[in-house]
Amino acid sequence: MTGNGADAAAARGGWTRLAHRQPPGRPGQPGRLGPFGGLGRLGRRRRLVAAVVAGVGVLSAYLALRPTHSPSVLVATHDLSPGVLKPGDLRPAAISPPPSGAVRSGAVGRVLAGAMRRGEPLTDVRLLHSLPLPPGTVATPVRLADPDTAQLIAPGSTIGVLAAWEGQPAQLIADNVTVVTIPKADNDHGALIVLATTPSQATQLAAAQAGGRLSITINHHS
Repeated sequence: MTGNGADAAAARGGWTRLAHRQPPGRPGQPGRLGPFGGLGRLGRRRRLVAAVVAGVGVLSAYLALRPTHSPSVLVATHDLSPGVLKPGDLRPAAISPPPSGAVRSGAVGRVLAGAMRRGEPLTDVRLLHSLPLPPGTVATPVRLADPDTAQLIAPGSTIGVLAAWEGQPAQLIADNVTVVTIPKADNDHGALIVLATTPSQATQLAAAQAGGRLSITINHHS
């Protein structure tokens, strides 16, 4: 074969090899290799799953840390002593979670059984079973000489209070007063009861029990 024939054959062989060579494809196309050796589609799926998992984690953290609505309960605005609760003694405050038996309203006029510290939430066990004070009355604690007498009355009973001084007959000090509550007694120094009285009756009862012995008459039992 002459030189010109050999050159022509070589040229035809080169064109044949170029015709059978596949052009480079884009990564991730079927049957073609990407920059990571044919795992382009799998890599994208893994990245998508990782992004979804990360998003779920961020959302869960936000839901866990976001502020939640806390119910309002009554707390003491200042240190409180046992006795009838007055307007201004308590205020609503959000506490989460609220304590069991937390009181949320309607405490004014009820009797607090023990002392409370400022900011302490009020619960039902801190209140004595009692009646609200009628308008124009005050809560007046009196101590009866005979502790067994208190077992004959209950909150809501209407009674009269007698005072007796040594060598003198008993006198009616207050009549038709309502029993507000009867605290549990832990001593034998008579029975303590709380009455709803007028301010004038409260003054007379305080003077009477300073030196006399108090007893009661039962006008009406609830």
